[in-house]
Amino acid sequence: MMNKILVVCVGNICRSPMAEYALRSRLDGIAIASAGLDALEGYAADPDAIRVSAEHGLDITPHRARRVNQALVNEAELILTMEVTHMRELMRRYPTSHGKVFRLGEAEDFDVPDPYRKPIERFHDSFGLIVRGVDVWTSRIKALA
Repeated sequence: MMNKILVVCVGNICRSPMAEYALRSRLDGIAIASAGLDALEGYAADPDAIRVSAEHGLDITPHRARRVNQALVNEAELILTMEVTHMRELMRRYPTSHGKVFRLGEAEDFDVPDPYRKPIERFHDSFGLIVRGVDVWTSRIKALA
């Protein structure tokens, strides 16, 4: 059984918190966290990320951004990134992450584009892709249990 999943993007205020909370809503008993490659510690989720998540029944208001670190990487059994570039950077910075880092959109070969400072439609688009990726990973994880 998988115990810890880490979701990673750049700032940890849009995509990774939305994915973290979407995974949490589907996977009971698994610790799910998120972090950013270049996150500004302590920042709240983006207001548009909060709004779009709320429209889908997810309250991400408690979220606070944090930066990826070696401890988070070591603890995670699975690390999901939003883009292939995040995956490569994570493995470059943390060689111990090799073999457990995948893209959220791995199965369907897509990246989740960053909606930060873009119109709310981009947040809806990104959220839709996040849910697609979360659905695939949720069924894979449950099949392993």
